[in-house]
Amino acid sequence: MAVDFEAEGLLEGVNPQQREARLKLLGELSADGASTEELREAVAANRLTLLPAERALRGTGERLTRAELAKRSGLSVELLERMWRSMGMPEPGDDERAFTDDDVEAASRVKQLMDAGIPEQGILEINRVLGVTMSQVAAALSGVGRRALLQPSDSERETGMRMAAAARDLMPVFTPALEYALRLHARDQLASAAVDQVQLGGALEGGMQIAVCFADLVDFTKLGERLEVSEVGELTDRLSEMVAEVAGRRVRLVKLIGDAAMLTSTDPTDLAVTALELVGAAEREQNFPQLRAGVALGEVLPRGGDFYGRPVNLASRITAIARPGSVLCSEALHDQLADDQGLRFSYARKRQLKGIGEPQKLFHVRYADGEKSDAGGERA
Repeated sequence: MAVDFEAEGLLEGVNPQQREARLKLLGELSADGASTEELREAVAANRLTLLPAERALRGTGERLTRAELAKRSGLSVELLERMWRSMGMPEPGDDERAFTDDDVEAASRVKQLMDAGIPEQGILEINRVLGVTMSQVAAALSGVGRRALLQPSDSERETGMRMAAAARDLMPVFTPALEYALRLHARDQLASAAVDQVQLGGALEGGMQIAVCFADLVDFTKLGERLEVSEVGELTDRLSEMVAEVAGRRVRLVKLIGDAAMLTSTDPTDLAVTALELVGAAEREQNFPQLRAGVALGEVLPRGGDFYGRPVNLASRITAIARPGSVLCSEALHDQLADDQGLRFSYARKRQLKGIGEPQKLFHVRYADGEKSDAGGERA
């Protein structure tokens, strides 16, 4: 039976010029299987235009409840619930038919991994990383797509159909690109990993010795008060680009946290030089704030693509007191690199750092010849 969209309140507030396009869009969505409640929620949230693309990304096939998904995949309902939460997704109700064949395939792949010996906690850890990372990728794609596809003169239906077509046509292109990026990073991390017998012996405990660096933009809070949002975004984007340009082979950008970049390396020398080059690159960049960096060395616990432990906290606290345009390091890193011919250290002084128990001896790090190398210089 045809839905009376006007009686359902789905045409309220629509101007006469857009009424026909709204009616046609509602009719097409209803014919495609969208319920009246789904249409009502989309209109109330002002996202009716996005609903065709949203439905295009849901997958095909019979709609399933979580219990039915569990039966078909061989995973328990409880594990599926934990997996869904770990991905950061809103949980559907027990009787809601929110899953499709795509979800069955994904859950079946997880079952294969677990049968091969991957523990449940490992699956959930990977899921959490995927949830955060894919949320950022999806946000970037969505933002680029909106800027490219939205036309001020278009009706709701024209915009909605264009975005749905883009979702259907471009996802098969983007998906292999994501796999390609994953393979590149997996290959690079394997190639640059420094694993010795001591680490192998303690692998089950999970600890590892690495150098940690934080580099942040000086006076970023004040900049945010006088710059447009887009300009602030450009600064953080440029910071990410600069890290990629100067980082040595064994240096990994772990994450960007607002105005700061967190980097790690199993090679303390490479990380110290990267910190110097990053600070130098910011100095040479026009209309870019100064950077400051703090570097520490010690044992950390890797979890979910991130690192936890005293060196992480120490590097962050050192960065917070470093002078603009300088690199400051911990005593452990100084002792490790004191004989490095390419670097020069000078004692800064002992400081009590917030959240760190005992006062810390800190050292300035500079190039031995006093000159800054070009950003992105090749290093072994």
